[in-house]
Amino acid sequence: MEAIKFEHVSFAYDNGFVAVDDISLTIASGEKVAIIGQNGAGKTTAVKMMNGLLRPKSGKITVFGEDASKRTTATLSKKVGYVFQNPGDQIFNQTVYSEIAYSLKYLKIDKAEIERRVIAAAQMCYLADELQTNPYDLPFSIRKFVTIASVVAMDADVVILDEPTAGQDLLGLTYQKEIIEQLHQRGKTVITISHDMEFVIENFDRILVMADKKIIGDANKREIFWNFELLDKAALKQPVVAQLANRLTMKRNIINIDDFVSEYEK
Repeated sequence: MEAIKFEHVSFAYDNGFVAVDDISLTIASGEKVAIIGQNGAGKTTAVKMMNGLLRPKSGKITVFGEDASKRTTATLSKKVGYVFQNPGDQIFNQTVYSEIAYSLKYLKIDKAEIERRVIAAAQMCYLADELQTNPYDLPFSIRKFVTIASVVAMDADVVILDEPTAGQDLLGLTYQKEIIEQLHQRGKTVITISHDMEFVIENFDRILVMADKKIIGDANKREIFWNFELLDKAALKQPVVAQLANRLTMKRNIINIDDFVSEYEK
């Protein structure tokens, strides 16, 4: 089933700046998709249109077969949850519990169900011991998980993570990998924007490459990171392991250390 579909979608800000120019894409339910590209490529604008935070100037967006232009941002957010890059753009409650519960209360969900969802989301995001903590008393890296938990609690069918690895240490990256895998096991569609190519390779199979406000590449990660013409157009580099394999003239499509070791031992 199609989760998100863009048909010739363009977006320009009020000052006339075109951020997305005639892009078309289809993301299936349950897919894990990473959108990569340099700053200014149009990535964040594109994903914000998926849940109505921004509205296209032309073209059509459908969410699970429904025309997004006929839905409010509030109703779209039930289907498509967006985790902001900066937690400060999302968090405004006095405790972790109230922050996770806020949207659920707005939707007038039963109190017992709210508590169940908040506790489950907190456990999934490693916040079970912080429910009565003020989010701004937590380090930036942990605050990121508060915003993720808020979206998880909404039980949206699509979860968008905007630069999730920003400010994260190795433990945080491990937690994020586990959260993404749990969401995927639950049949959720997971979309990320990231400049962390190692994170992208480890957690996502399909890669969309954006440059100059357009999608210039759409393929699996092995194809993307060995397509030198595409990487050059997008001003991107291969992951370090792939660069080393290339210099050693090893087999193409090596993208991680396991690939490298396996090929090296042959």
